[in-house]
Amino acid sequence: MTIAAPKKLNKFEKFKAEKDGLEVKAQLKHFAEIGWEAMEKDDLEHRLKWVGVFYRPVTPGKFMLRMRTPNGILNSTHMRVLAEIVQRYGEDGSADITTRQNIQLRGIRIEDIPDIFDRFEQVGLTSVQSGMDNVRNITGSPMAGIGADELIDTRELVQKVQDMITKQSQGNFEFTNLPRKFNIAIEGGRDNSVHAEINDIAFVPAYKDGELGFNVVVGGFFSAKRCEAAVPLDVWVLPNDDVVNLSRAILEVYRDHGSRANRQKSRMMWLIDEWGIDKFREMVDNQFGRSLKTAAEKDEIDWDKRDHIGVNQQKQPGLNYVGMNVPVGRLQAQDMFDLAQLADVYGSGEIRLTVEENVIIPNIPDSRWQSFLAEPLLTRFSITPAPLTRSLVSCTGAQFCNFALIETKQRALALAQTLEAELELSKPVRIHWTGCPNSCGQPQVADIGLMGTKIRKDGKTVEGVDIFMGGKVGKDAQLGKCVQKGIPCEDLVPVLRNLLIENFGAKPKN
Repeated sequence: MTIAAPKKLNKFEKFKAEKDGLEVKAQLKHFAEIGWEAMEKDDLEHRLKWVGVFYRPVTPGKFMLRMRTPNGILNSTHMRVLAEIVQRYGEDGSADITTRQNIQLRGIRIEDIPDIFDRFEQVGLTSVQSGMDNVRNITGSPMAGIGADELIDTRELVQKVQDMITKQSQGNFEFTNLPRKFNIAIEGGRDNSVHAEINDIAFVPAYKDGELGFNVVVGGFFSAKRCEAAVPLDVWVLPNDDVVNLSRAILEVYRDHGSRANRQKSRMMWLIDEWGIDKFREMVDNQFGRSLKTAAEKDEIDWDKRDHIGVNQQKQPGLNYVGMNVPVGRLQAQDMFDLAQLADVYGSGEIRLTVEENVIIPNIPDSRWQSFLAEPLLTRFSITPAPLTRSLVSCTGAQFCNFALIETKQRALALAQTLEAELELSKPVRIHWTGCPNSCGQPQVADIGLMGTKIRKDGKTVEGVDIFMGGKVGKDAQLGKCVQKGIPCEDLVPVLRNLLIENFGAKPKN
């Protein structure tokens, strides 16, 4: 591996040069013995993220653990193991479904990490390379292999790309020192369920000369300083190992040539800007080892975005999947046990996560789904949620994240329920909350996006938001723009009410 040495290293590159983050994997038992307070600062605050363990200053001694769930697919055994882990921590233990079809565990103690990782290995779970300057969870269509209208089953491809990056979940030093974080998505359907435009690499179904494969877009990202939609690479590949090898080639080009001086200008789009897309493609072509085909004229993203909530027929005759709304993605241990039980009793034991922070139970026979709907869990994880709750997405917020400037999850749900009590809406409106400009809650892809900030009101500093509008997913996807700044959270109800009435056809109930 050849990484060009910049004239100036930022502080993150300096500690990475001293010791690769993945090296802490061999030190976990030692950390468990000495405790978090005795750990070296860079190991505690940064390198632990290479194995998915996140120190959180707002909850000292209680860590977040981020999994890798390729294509958002788990089984009931996985879910029970995760439930048992968070159950151990009582009120401190919980889990969140994320906007990358992933799951994060909260309340974890460093003393328990070796045992937790042993349990992961026994059932085929991993959290390796899930944080910091690594490739994050690889997303794919939640309908992979079951959608009646899917074009390409993404499951095997997503797994192969993950295996390449992580060396079959053992950890892979080839890709543990990228200039910044990196996102990959592989879409198999027509509705852009993975939000292709916000990924560093996205594969989108497209026909070329009558053959089905993928067009490739690159460079999409959100950051505090800049947000950009992905741009066409002018490449088309077949849905085979070329997807894996092209991902490798792009990662190698970025790893070896991406900026390591200014961390705010280190995402891959900055390299594309510096070189121009033609040179970037040429470098990727050379790294790939043979000439890549040019892109198909158009892709097959021609549907509006679906949320997969409700009872839906699969392509397998006599089977159905049920999409359940998990308000703001928050799960308690008992919820996780209940989901595992439902998947076993009614389905095939499989559980799927979506980028909308919801859950799907597939493979439910025609004869069983009505009984499924009578289960108590569905009173909370509804298949017919109200129109704002249905499409509500939120990042972690200040309760657990030290970057967040405001509390998000509880506030998001409370405000949605208040507005639903006041307004009649004829269709869902996608409202996304993010606690800070890092945009984990993706406000730029929402109908209404809310980004946390601190503002002054009546001489005091209070929690507030900047409002984004115009985000669109599915066909003709685009990023929204900031339309209002500095709205105090305590004043949001009338502001959002007016936006919903003026822009989304909402009508007052009284």
